[in-house]
Amino acid sequence: MKHQLIMPSSIDHLRNAIIDKLMAISSKDYLVALNKLMESAVEKDVVELSPEQILMLEMSDNDIKNENVIAQDDLDKEDLKWLKAL
Repeated sequence: MKHQLIMPSSIDHLRNAIIDKLMAISSKDYLVALNKLMESAVEKDVVELSPEQILMLEMSDNDIKNENVIAQDDLDKEDLKWLKAL
């Protein structure tokens, strides 16, 4: 049996190709092993935030709640002014 090389153009295509292959697997042992592999990969994707990062996120939340924000267009204009001053 020849295997077709799939060159996915996006993560969604890759995910769908993997799901298609998973649907064809009938071996319970194989599926259990794959499940363990995926669970360990998901656990590694969890990011632990430092106290400083948590504080920064809380400060950002407070800024948003207090409407202490700036529109992207205004920010871009301020950036350009700053860059020209360099």
